[in-house]
Amino acid sequence: MLYIRSLAFNFVFYVSLIVQMIFWAPFYFLSSRRRAWFVPKFWSRSSLWLYEKMALTKSDISGQENLPEGSFILAPKHQSFWDAIAFFPFLKDPLYILKRELTWIPFFGWYVLKMRMIPVHRGSRSRALKAVVAATKAEMARNPRQLIIYPEGTRRAPGDEPNYKWGIVELYSELGVPVVPVAHMAGLYWPRRKFLRFPGTVKARFLEPIPAGLGKEEFMKRLISETETACDKILIDIAQAPNPPPLPPTAVKRLKELGVQVSH
Repeated sequence: MLYIRSLAFNFVFYVSLIVQMIFWAPFYFLSSRRRAWFVPKFWSRSSLWLYEKMALTKSDISGQENLPEGSFILAPKHQSFWDAIAFFPFLKDPLYILKRELTWIPFFGWYVLKMRMIPVHRGSRSRALKAVVAATKAEMARNPRQLIIYPEGTRRAPGDEPNYKWGIVELYSELGVPVVPVAHMAGLYWPRRKFLRFPGTVKARFLEPIPAGLGKEEFMKRLISETETACDKILIDIAQAPNPPPLPPTAVKRLKELGVQVSH
């Protein structure tokens, strides 16, 4: 049944994306940008509803009281496609940094451009970072926006050693806004590069914001420590639950480092 549920969910998930982009297009493109946010947020919520009903995986996201007013940076762990769609419904005017090539995709790219996201041209990292900082500053000067950026860049396996990039430090330093770390272990239920979707409950939490104005080294130290500590706690809770999902070698290794015996 796991394979059937996973296959069915993946099929319906992508069909729903295509159908909703077409169905909502008139409302989306004729509405103001703020009003049009209803469409991607509705798609996100409906996708998580399908995920629960078809793959039997609930989404439990807590800590909304830790989200500041106005502009800030949201810094989630990146393990799965789940964390790419689950958080922006909680934000008033989210802002993504994404590859420029994504804006060339019919319909999807038009949807992205409507929301004034920040496209990145692949090339020199230093020049790209400067361009991203300048564009993000301009967006936040026009309207209070919430930048979603994954500090480790690419998706990492649950329990893998942290690999935080310096880009978020530069953005934090230049933008002068607080950073809200987000802890979760979604990769155990919606793994990267696999079609299987394991049942259970994906628990995620918005952590207390790291205030603006810290030194770069201090900020990076706090971001890693607070995020990884919260992720470790979630991992331990999952491993000690009655019916945990399959634990990858990275998660087993991390649990052993934390002194937790894995009996499943």
